[in-house]
Amino acid sequence: MNPNNGLQQEHAPPLDIEPARRALLDVRTEVGKAIVGQDAAVTGLLIALLSDGHVLLEGVPGVAKTLLVRTLSTALSLETKRVQFTPDLMPGDITGSLIYEARTSEFTFREGPVFTNILLADEINRTPPKTQAALLEAMEERQVSVDGVSRALPTPFIVAATQNPVEYEGTYPLPEAQLDRFLLKLTLPLPGRDDEIEVIRRHSEGFDPRNLPAAGVRPVAGAEDLDAARRAVSRVAIAPEVVAYIVDLVRATRTSPSFQLGVSPRGATALLSTSRSWAWLSGRSFVTPDDVKALTLPALRHRVALRPEAEMDGGRVDDVLSGILATVPVPR
Repeated sequence: MNPNNGLQQEHAPPLDIEPARRALLDVRTEVGKAIVGQDAAVTGLLIALLSDGHVLLEGVPGVAKTLLVRTLSTALSLETKRVQFTPDLMPGDITGSLIYEARTSEFTFREGPVFTNILLADEINRTPPKTQAALLEAMEERQVSVDGVSRALPTPFIVAATQNPVEYEGTYPLPEAQLDRFLLKLTLPLPGRDDEIEVIRRHSEGFDPRNLPAAGVRPVAGAEDLDAARRAVSRVAIAPEVVAYIVDLVRATRTSPSFQLGVSPRGATALLSTSRSWAWLSGRSFVTPDDVKALTLPALRHRVALRPEAEMDGGRVDDVLSGILATVPVPR
């Protein structure tokens, strides 16, 4: 797995694990039929679904961000709709709008693509802030308000947004308020040599990313399995010492000389919920400090901002967070 995401591969699960966890692990196996070398991102998306949160996927073009989301939704039997974010995209193009029906002389609401289980917001930073803000209510309240009427979104519902980290011309950086709505920020690196050889081998043998059933990807879980898994995650215990460890990590970001913006209490709750999901997915009924460490970077990296002088010195957010992990005392 990508060490920058902190999620390490677990050992094979025992045969007597609960059905919900078995189903989620089967999903990870199915995704591997189409995706090579992005295990950390796959696990991160599963953790986001278990924690009922949204994900920001960052990587250069061609590292399978869109394919990853499509494959995951296929394996989970969830509906996915894709929106290509462009400078001329309007809020109603996402949320839906009132349409005048000449036959009835009435306005009726036509649902936008946000009414789905997984909304793939492709290149979210290519649309203006007004349209980006159209997602805020949906992400936080799980509803859409049009003409004073609130309409609930399906359950489950998450936003999986992608952005390109290297091309900034014609983009609109996400404001801190919207970045904070994302539970995790996952980075998808370029594949290693062996993984890239496997990718090319699959394509040489006829792999078609537009035809996932032909690649053997099949539904192995559903919304019922995800609901059962979420209930199981809510029962994962977390000791007061581990809660205090989370708080100490978050508070350390606020006093770090490298950061001009530290992590808010929302970030602390995100680290708590994702640590519980990771512990359950790993087969434990309690959270360990190692679970917290594994999720610190993906849960917090988008909630902090480097000081200009730190950026000029070549500082990186992940390096500063790793330094904090190395200095904050770990509970025994």
